[in-house]
Amino acid sequence: MHREIRRLIDSQGPWAQPVGDYAQKVIASAFARTGPAKDILNGTWLGHPLHPVLTDVPVGAFTTAVLLDVAGERRAADLAVATGVAGMVASAVSGAADAVDTFGDEQLHATVHATVMVSSLAAYLASLWLRLTRPAARPLAILLGLVGYAGVAAGAYVGGEVVFRDGNMVDRHAWRSAGTAWKPLDVSDVPEGRLTKAAAGKETLVLLRTGDTIHAIHATCAHAGGPLDRGTLEDGCVTCPWHGSQFRLADGHVVGGPAVYDQPAYEVRRTEAGGLEARLISG
Repeated sequence: MHREIRRLIDSQGPWAQPVGDYAQKVIASAFARTGPAKDILNGTWLGHPLHPVLTDVPVGAFTTAVLLDVAGERRAADLAVATGVAGMVASAVSGAADAVDTFGDEQLHATVHATVMVSSLAAYLASLWLRLTRPAARPLAILLGLVGYAGVAAGAYVGGEVVFRDGNMVDRHAWRSAGTAWKPLDVSDVPEGRLTKAAAGKETLVLLRTGDTIHAIHATCAHAGGPLDRGTLEDGCVTCPWHGSQFRLADGHVVGGPAVYDQPAYEVRRTEAGGLEARLISG
């Protein structure tokens, strides 16, 4: 069953790809003029993606509305639909902020997800309008609500594919070993004030020396796996070359999105033999 659904989603590429490309350009241009708004909508301040937090509101409200319609509680059902619509709009805005940084299959699937959800929102807006202005058309309003609810369920399924199958907005270090043993680095010289790539066993780090202190964080960006060792350095922070996330090299703290998770940070020391070794201190 799942394979058939996956093939159905993937088959939407001929229309979803160009639509996604165009929408991404428009949305990116809009966010470029809003300062920190995109970071807020990504959830950088929260330490967790904001979009899934907001999506619980319309799902819960619309489910409640279905039950209240069945029970004949008109005013309460109408309020639940209005709450769901408001939550869906907020979810759409935060989802758009995440979608700006998706590419390939992630972008295609995110476009299908967004299209289904926007269609559901249109059905619910029509339902809400009829509920508030055309009491005699309540059966049609309820029917439109059920259509919208089916769309929300389908869109949520596709959204789950984007996260759980494509790995969008998932911490790239979630399954990394949390061991804190000292590991030798494959470099012994770290130039002052310049990003330096180093390997500590199987882990790749990016180092920065300031005076006698060497800071180190994991070189794989937590957001989408970008190579931080190829990033740019500014004010003690490294900017990912893929999507522009910024991390403080002193402690791995994320200071600019779209990343929402901190980078694993490492302590570095010089050995008696003159080499360098590192161990995990956070993350």
